[in-house]
Amino acid sequence: MTQTPLVHIENLSVEFPLGRKLLGKPPMLKAVNDVSMDIMPGQFYGLVGESGSGKTTLGRAILKAVPISSGKILFDDSEVSYDISNISQIDLKNYRKLAQLIFQDPYAALSPRMTVRDIIAEPLEVMGLTQNREQTDEKVREIAAKCRLNLEHLRRFPHAFSGGQRQRISIARALVCNPDFVVADESVAALDVSIQADILNLLKSLQSQLGLTFMFISHDLSVVAHICDHVAVMYLGTLVESAPTRKLFSNPRHPYTKALLSSIPSLDPDDSKKAQKLEGEIPSPTNPPSGCKFHTRCIFAEDQCQREVPEWREISQNHAVACHFAEKLSSAS
Repeated sequence: MTQTPLVHIENLSVEFPLGRKLLGKPPMLKAVNDVSMDIMPGQFYGLVGESGSGKTTLGRAILKAVPISSGKILFDDSEVSYDISNISQIDLKNYRKLAQLIFQDPYAALSPRMTVRDIIAEPLEVMGLTQNREQTDEKVREIAAKCRLNLEHLRRFPHAFSGGQRQRISIARALVCNPDFVVADESVAALDVSIQADILNLLKSLQSQLGLTFMFISHDLSVVAHICDHVAVMYLGTLVESAPTRKLFSNPRHPYTKALLSSIPSLDPDDSKKAQKLEGEIPSPTNPPSGCKFHTRCIFAEDQCQREVPEWREISQNHAVACHFAEKLSSAS
């Protein structure tokens, strides 16, 4: 029996207007362009790419935190299902209980005027998930303990905590309403390496305890390799490759993925000789290249790449890529 995806995305595009025009439609920036993917229940789904590739916009579109220009997002946890691209305000309020966001910056995400107890309790009170203060306090203490925060922590204000402790508070706030799906947007990027490992292990532990599904957005592939079981790669608003983590890391089939992987630091001196350097900057999304958007930086590019947009196709089980020469790249690896 085929498992139903928790999140099904089909031909999703998100556009933003560039300024205003007195007459006619203003030029549009396509932050996400024709993206399709399935996130299965219980997955730790990684989304990687350089800054400006559209990762955060895609994550926020799933949460209905940015307007969806075209395409479809379906959420189905077997008890309820929502068409996020065409959802009513009443259903959206219920959906907010099921899908939450962990922010990147633990310093900016927490109000300095609220105690930790009030910060974690706020979603419960706003969504009306508890009947009285006793119920609220019980749920706050329960999730705080799971996030390794004690009763003394709950009485303090955010300024009294380190970056890692603040991120635990952010995680507790996101999970207190018992969601099914969590978008973690660069949630360890602002932390020291030693603290990153602690937060990643906490997320994995919480996933196991609470049956969570994560979309983990990051530009750090070494972090993604440690925690994710499936990875999708974005470039300039489009998906270029998607595969189970081991398969993607051992046999990348898109030149962009290959270049990103070769940038991961290694202790082996021979690896630096084989590394594929990623030249130039990511092009402006307001004026993207024709054909394959990566052809301006690709060492394998041919004339066809400038003329034709590559088809998104499955080249092996659960491994899809958008490249005209994916087979040739595999033999060149």
